[in-house]
Amino acid sequence: MKKIQMMVFTFFLLASLVACGKKETANETIKESNPVKTEVQEDNTEVILEVTSENENLLTGLPTLTDEAIGKRPVAVMVNNISAALPQYGVDAADLIFEILVEGDQTRFMALYGDYTQVPEICSVRSCRKYFPILSQGFDAVYVHWGMAEPIAADVNAMGLTRYDGTANTGGLYGRDQDRLNAGYSLEHTSYFDGTGLPDAMENRGERSDLLEEKTGPAFLFNDIDTSVRPEGNDCNEVVIEFGAVTANLVYDEDSNTYLKEFDGEPQVDGKTNNQLAFTNVFVLETEVGLDPNGTHRLFDWTGGGNSKGYYVSNGAVQEIKWSKDSQTDYLKFYTLDG
Repeated sequence: MKKIQMMVFTFFLLASLVACGKKETANETIKESNPVKTEVQEDNTEVILEVTSENENLLTGLPTLTDEAIGKRPVAVMVNNISAALPQYGVDAADLIFEILVEGDQTRFMALYGDYTQVPEICSVRSCRKYFPILSQGFDAVYVHWGMAEPIAADVNAMGLTRYDGTANTGGLYGRDQDRLNAGYSLEHTSYFDGTGLPDAMENRGERSDLLEEKTGPAFLFNDIDTSVRPEGNDCNEVVIEFGAVTANLVYDEDSNTYLKEFDGEPQVDGKTNNQLAFTNVFVLETEVGLDPNGTHRLFDWTGGGNSKGYYVSNGAVQEIKWSKDSQTDYLKFYTLDG
């Protein structure tokens, strides 16, 4: 297995080290799984043949939704991911996690939950950066955060999100974890969101819980639920991504057929379940990142497109891919190199 160090110019110089011949500037770590059958026609267009169950989780393809969550919107939660805030909790229950660079060469999570009736308590919840809700919009998700920088407020408000903000204790679902305070965590690392009360809060506030019509199908083209497909590429037993201030490692575990997440070389675990974060599928997506005109917050090119580069990692193998997101409300799409 080969490791290559590459220098990437965006708006600044970023040193990146990624296993299996990958380079990376802004990483999105995505967890999902299997089942919609597809067929490729002669013109190379894919046709969905079969949805396996009514309670299919649209983020994973697995039949895990409660009856109350069928046809309902997922939930996206901003989660702190710096060493002083670890361990997080509530993240083990997420169906899909984005890990993306923020200022200081640190990263932040956006955890997505496909069943809005099963969102747990999550800690520590942190502030919005404009590119995170742009990604959440592709899933028609309810967006959960704790504050945002004033310069991006107008842009975020213009997105028309269903937003829960801890600074206003929207829905009465936010609080401070007293055990963390007693343990000496800084105040900003003790903020939690109580997702168990979200369905009632949305109903009480008269907010839309039903998915938009165009978002009622699976977020990805999944393989059959009983089929685990190995990417068409080289062996890949470890992904190592140097973001700058932190390193993300994903180590393949043959017994569970997942990639186990590490933070700076240590297992990254959920503080309530003590489970190490584990991912069936990992997507590493290259893009340009930089700083805003004030030199304070990150800018992030979320569009991908013809010159995009990415890597799909699963089942002990890695495949080079292309990716795109055509508009703020479109899904992320992944392509083989020939399109």
